[in-house]
Amino acid sequence: MTRTRRLSVVLVLNLALVAGLVVVGISANSLGVLAEGTDYLADAAAIGVSLFAVRVSKLPPTPKRPQGYPMATTWAAGVNAGWLLVLSVAILVGAAGRFLTGTGEVHGLPVLIVSGIAAVVMFVGALILDGDNGDGDNKAGGDLNMRAVLLDTAGDAAAAAGVAVAGAVIYVTKGLYWLDPVVAAIIAGVVGYHAVRLLIEIFHALRAHMRDAARP
Repeated sequence: MTRTRRLSVVLVLNLALVAGLVVVGISANSLGVLAEGTDYLADAAAIGVSLFAVRVSKLPPTPKRPQGYPMATTWAAGVNAGWLLVLSVAILVGAAGRFLTGTGEVHGLPVLIVSGIAAVVMFVGALILDGDNGDGDNKAGGDLNMRAVLLDTAGDAAAAAGVAVAGAVIYVTKGLYWLDPVVAAIIAGVVGYHAVRLLIEIFHALRAHMRDAARP
């Protein structure tokens, strides 16, 4: 399966989950599920950027750009990792707001069901992306780009699993509603940390490329 096909499959998976997650998140009053839905919508946009970058990286050289666009996928990786960091911060702010104002009742059963389904679907998506070996685009940039998307997808699977567990506990105990923002905050912190590390690696890759390009 080509890199473009893998990204396209994961794009469809993300879009298929968005509507259900948003509807259940609102009806169940779950910040964790709403965060999932928002994240998946952003993921779809990020994968769209990645698909565009893969296509651009394969464009033939021109007189103005004799080397083509070798760093297109690296820039896409930066966009994806940066957006992932922004979403992580937004979720942390939302969780802090719930702690300060108090967490209302969260309906555990729908949270458990929809998040469990999302976890399985995103785990499959991560497996699809993890099998990528490249298909002719810039190797370093393409790998960074796929790592950014894989990180996002794996983070989505972990987030959904965490929210599903919280939903199960809330359903069984008929309480402990504070678990919902706690799980959302923990997952956002972990994903944000890995996004920062990836951004640092992308920065070094871009700087090395510019340094090499400046050499006579």
